[in-house]
Amino acid sequence: MAGFTSMSQSQKLSLLLNTSFLFLLSFYLYTNSKFPSQSKPLVSVNPNSCSALHEYTDYDSKCSYIKSHGSCQPKGYMNYLYIFYCICGQFPLLGHIILLLWLLLLFYLLGNTSAKYFCNSLESLSRVLNLSPTLAGVTLLPLGNGAGDVFIGIISFTASSSGSSQVGLNSVLGSAFFVSSVILGVISILITPLQITLDKTSFIRDGLFFLFSLSMLLLIIIIGKINLWGAIGFVSIYFFYVCAVSATHLLCGKSESTVDDEEVGKMGLPLLGYVDDDTRRPILQEKEVLGDTDPGQGMKFLGMVLYVMELPLYLPRRLTIPVVSEEEWSKPFAVISVTLAPTFVAMVCSSQTQKLGYQTKLMMYIVTSIIGVSLGNTAFVTTDKHSPPKRCLFIWLGGGFLMSVTWTFITAKELVSLLVSIGYILEISPSLLGLTVLAWGNSSNDLITNVSMAVNGGPDGAQIAISGCYAAPMFNTLMGLGLSLLFSSHAKYPSSYVIPRDPSVYGVLVFLICGLLWALAILPKRKMRLDRFLGYGLLVIYFSFLLLRLGMAIGF
Repeated sequence: MAGFTSMSQSQKLSLLLNTSFLFLLSFYLYTNSKFPSQSKPLVSVNPNSCSALHEYTDYDSKCSYIKSHGSCQPKGYMNYLYIFYCICGQFPLLGHIILLLWLLLLFYLLGNTSAKYFCNSLESLSRVLNLSPTLAGVTLLPLGNGAGDVFIGIISFTASSSGSSQVGLNSVLGSAFFVSSVILGVISILITPLQITLDKTSFIRDGLFFLFSLSMLLLIIIIGKINLWGAIGFVSIYFFYVCAVSATHLLCGKSESTVDDEEVGKMGLPLLGYVDDDTRRPILQEKEVLGDTDPGQGMKFLGMVLYVMELPLYLPRRLTIPVVSEEEWSKPFAVISVTLAPTFVAMVCSSQTQKLGYQTKLMMYIVTSIIGVSLGNTAFVTTDKHSPPKRCLFIWLGGGFLMSVTWTFITAKELVSLLVSIGYILEISPSLLGLTVLAWGNSSNDLITNVSMAVNGGPDGAQIAISGCYAAPMFNTLMGLGLSLLFSSHAKYPSSYVIPRDPSVYGVLVFLICGLLWALAILPKRKMRLDRFLGYGLLVIYFSFLLLRLGMAIGF
């Protein structure tokens, strides 16, 4: 018991999540062998709807409907509707528990992969490319924090169902609304006694660019369609924003930031992303820590058991994502990861289309396996056991970045599929789930990071936090939704891509713009000082919208 109580909160959370994962995996393997699902639906009706599901009253009829209608087939890797109605049909409480646990695990995987692998690759790439803090702050920093939103947006729009597109669109806008209103409002309330004054030029610049971006998005949604050149123009707004930030920095002669890496570390915050500090330690070191807490054999055995139980969520990513940081360098893991990575990417790519034949897939796996073995042998010969490689570092970091993107893509795709299925089960609009559950889950990292930075970082920390409340949502809007529209319009070229109709999006955009206008109007009048008046106003705007949206959902 002493060994368990000495564990940090993050280790306990990791242990709980891994135990839940083992339970879900065992349940899935058992039920998949006991109740094999049909590989193909008997009937393919409207591919964009499964709404007739609730016209049936008993679970057997619902199960038959799911197995016979193509519209209820999963867009991810698991058929959640089949699990809920066919396997857990007589035990709905068990089905709800399983889906809730899996939802929490997917949120954890999305955030942990971003913080531990994706952001580490971006930080190292920033150093290798010699990017200035200003340029890194408006490119790599939002990319690291907003990777989940970006991939969710892309996956949602490229999926074939309208429910998925509603999830993606509302998730990105919901996250932007939450960050720019709730997080900014909380920060303003908490640091009111500090009488901190923001830089007016930077705030007005960020606010106006964000306002312009939202206005363009609103215009696109009103028109209802967009062509390839329009999508390119929408994405390019962010590049103009990067140029404006760089120009402001050069012309105004601003210092980069007096909050350096060491000071940020003292605040307990990583430069990119946030899940927990302990996740940055190698798991092999965690075993030694747990094993050395007590010299007794019992404690050593307990430490070994806990170490093994932490592996299920850690090991698959560690074996496929190359990591070259000093703290987590391991030659065996490095060799294995570059060997398995090409085949893993081939598996993911082949799962995205049904057009590839058996021979084509087999040839793809053979070629990628040969490439992987060649890369593994090269890594084994050219790397040192005790320190990461110094040469060809960009290639190593690029590989780590690519594999982090792959894992983020897999997790985001499954998360969207799960939320759409939960929407069908609970008879809740997928757009509402994207606006609330998915948006709040993706914004939790920003809430922790930005509030901690503002409260503990002094004037410079507050400036960075407030900038993040606009730069990150703007990046997610322009790149997450922008790239989604770009890929979708490219697939329809030379025709235009028709945006799925969702009237609730207008309300999100209108209230989001109102919150932005409130901040742009109040702060200059109060000499750029953050106070409770600004904060409470933003919170009132957000929760007024939320109550209105929930009222509409339940029929008021």
